[in-house]
Amino acid sequence: MDIKRIYIDEAKDHIGEEVELRGWLYNKRSSGKIHFIILRDGSGFMQCVVVKSAVSDEVFELYDELTLESSMIVRGKVREDARAPGGYELDVSTMELVHKAVDYPITKKEHGIGFLLPIRHLWLRSRKQWALMRIRAELESAIEDFFNNRGFVRIDAPILTPASVEGTTTLFETDYFGEKAYLSQSGQLYMEAACIAHGRVYCFGPTFRAEKSKTRRHLMEFWMVEPEIAWAVLDDIMKLAEDFVSYLVERVLERRKEELKYLERDLGPLESVKPPFPRISYTEAVEILKEKGMQFEWGEDFGGDEETVISNSFDRPVIVHRYPARIKAFYMKRDPENQELALGMDMLASEGYGEIIGGGQREEDLSALEKRLQEFNLPRESYEWYLDLRRYGSVPHSGFGLGLERTIAWIAGIPHVREAIPFPRLLEKIYP
Repeated sequence: MDIKRIYIDEAKDHIGEEVELRGWLYNKRSSGKIHFIILRDGSGFMQCVVVKSAVSDEVFELYDELTLESSMIVRGKVREDARAPGGYELDVSTMELVHKAVDYPITKKEHGIGFLLPIRHLWLRSRKQWALMRIRAELESAIEDFFNNRGFVRIDAPILTPASVEGTTTLFETDYFGEKAYLSQSGQLYMEAACIAHGRVYCFGPTFRAEKSKTRRHLMEFWMVEPEIAWAVLDDIMKLAEDFVSYLVERVLERRKEELKYLERDLGPLESVKPPFPRISYTEAVEILKEKGMQFEWGEDFGGDEETVISNSFDRPVIVHRYPARIKAFYMKRDPENQELALGMDMLASEGYGEIIGGGQREEDLSALEKRLQEFNLPRESYEWYLDLRRYGSVPHSGFGLGLERTIAWIAGIPHVREAIPFPRLLEKIYP
């Protein structure tokens, strides 16, 4: 009789059946006449039990040859066991060693980040990193589902651009057939064009910031999702951001609880992420900082320390709006009630994780935008196409960007964004 090959995550559908698993040795231990092998196959981890009296001597002795990350084929009967990883075990009947891994560098002892980052291609195999990448994949799927189900059209923004979006000091410059071009900081300007064509749009892809920063919240390359809506004002986009983040958290809690368990994530704070979120003005946020004893002047931008203090004052994400216009981008619309303020908003994740969303209402008036380009000393010729959007059928419009890696770090409860992306690009670190 042919034995059916299955994946570990399908074990629940094959209780009592003889199956074949193909994977890699994650760990092993022995109590003499019983060997315990933890096999991973990409879909999950399963304990395989090798009983001396139930297998041939050759199979039982093969245990001694097995090394970490050796590839192997295991056959046996699936049974349910609540104590086992994943809730199921395999009673082994036969095993085959396919490739013996020699001196695998990542052992079961603790290793430092300096050791692990250059072997990220191997580090990805560990249980924690496996869980993080599956949470990332779930969030990517949830992002598309959220917007597609709300009538948004995905529009892909270019990676190579002729102009900056978030300021000229953090651009990666490259030669484009004799002209200067830059790796995209954001797809926002292109989404502003697309929303006039389609009403509700979003882009989702990699963005680049040449920030000489080594903080736990920064990467040189990260992924961002950016919705933009024609006719939307600041309040509309704050409501969308609130619904969006609530949906993402709910989706991970629903579908990736096992992975969160591997990460030892406290689920209580995530279960509190329900709308409505608190909304405070920048000025009110400054008052919170002063009440907490921080030295901070109105008009400065918040850094990581300030964001941590503000977000720790609430049990769920908080939206901070109406920042000083001089610390926001040129395209931000000014508050008609106070020209010193911009109609911008940031969402700060709870538990001190800081900003995960930045956005707001865009300036739709042509003359005002021309004036802003001059004030920010930006080359008008690079933005003529952008000004066209205000010449032909201009309307109020708003949007935001959510940083995927910061969101993963927060939901997964990890301290640094470098583990939230498969191959992180950090300051002066681009290997592998």
